Amino acid sequence: MKMKRLLTVLLLLPVAAFAQNGFRISGNIEGLKDSTEIRLSAQNNAPIATAMSKGGKFELSGQVAEPQLATLTIGANNPVYLYIENAAMTLSTPPAPPAAPAKAPVKGGKPAPKPATKSDVTQLRVDGSQAQVDFIQFQTAFMPQFALVNQLVNKANGAADPNERDRTVRAFDSVKRIIDALVDQYITAKPASYVSPFVLGNTAQLLDNPVVLNERFRRLDSNIQHSSIGQSLAAYITQNLIGSIGSEASDFTQADTTGKPVSLSSFRGKYVLLDFWASWCRPCRAENPNVVRAFQKFRNKNFTILGVSLDQSKDAWINAIHVDKLTWMHVSDLQQWNNAVAKMYGVQGIPQNFLIDPNGRIVGKNLRGEELERKLCELLGCN
Repeated sequence: MKMKRLLTVLLLLPVAAFAQNGFRISGNIEGLKDSTEIRLSAQNNAPIATAMSKGGKFELSGQVAEPQLATLTIGANNPVYLYIENAAMTLSTPPAPPAAPAKAPVKGGKPAPKPATKSDVTQLRVDGSQAQVDFIQFQTAFMPQFALVNQLVNKANGAADPNERDRTVRAFDSVKRIIDALVDQYITAKPASYVSPFVLGNTAQLLDNPVVLNERFRRLDSNIQHSSIGQSLAAYITQNLIGSIGSEASDFTQADTTGKPVSLSSFRGKYVLLDFWASWCRPCRAENPNVVRAFQKFRNKNFTILGVSLDQSKDAWINAIHVDKLTWMHVSDLQQWNNAVAKMYGVQGIPQNFLIDPNGRIVGKNLRGEELERKLCELLGCN
């Protein structure tokens, strides 16, 4: 499986409800031409405010429901990120670097012209917004690590030598640990910052641990959790907690081969392998002997299996159970990919399984072949 490039996921913030007092951004950029259009846009490109420059100055005003990330576009320049909030803010560019001294004239020629000086509109200074201060701290700490992640992903995906790829993957994992520590440090220091849920959202895919993400989210101040960006992140966490290792397995009830309803919770107190498969799935049928071997080895050690079939034909389903000697409980609603349990657990490919402990928590997933036996040996012993 190829490693994925890091994707910066910007959480989109609704702006339907407005605060009582708005924002005012006063800009003063040296060298900015008159009648240059200034555009402030939300992350979905919806316009927030526009202005035209005069004498290097401009003013943007409006209202936002809460501090949010926006893009500021000055004329034809590339957009820059700006965290805005309902406050009086000032925006300026740093002084242009001093001109280099003129080169010595060439014999018989004229002195070389001095290079022109120009303010850099991509390096904006913003005062009056604590959210922007927090955002700059995020950029300073995280962006170099994100760049390194992308470099390592490209290197790993392009490595022909397996040893070189393994070294690169280890380096990638090391950078992930650094980012994980940075996230924890950031939200610990800034539980009341609107940028903290933004940080959690932007690192969620890379760190890929919904349980830890949820724990960190719950450490944020209540008003941040209930903000628009907080609610968006909470919905993402809820969706991704389902089926994640360390989370509680969602209960369900489906009919067995005789039509009798069977619930997952009825197996509480045992280790249960929740196994998604189908009679028409060749990889599933090829994996079934491994599952049978694990069942026979650990069935007397407080372990069982609950098969969930994505079949549509009841006859084909029951026939495959007998042919493959799958002597454990099976359920299905015979809705194929619309199987309610498969949708509940976010199953998008089979075979897929979840190992659930006696307390109903998921302790493993996608365990196949020897990996399944190793995990069961770890939990139940092999003697």
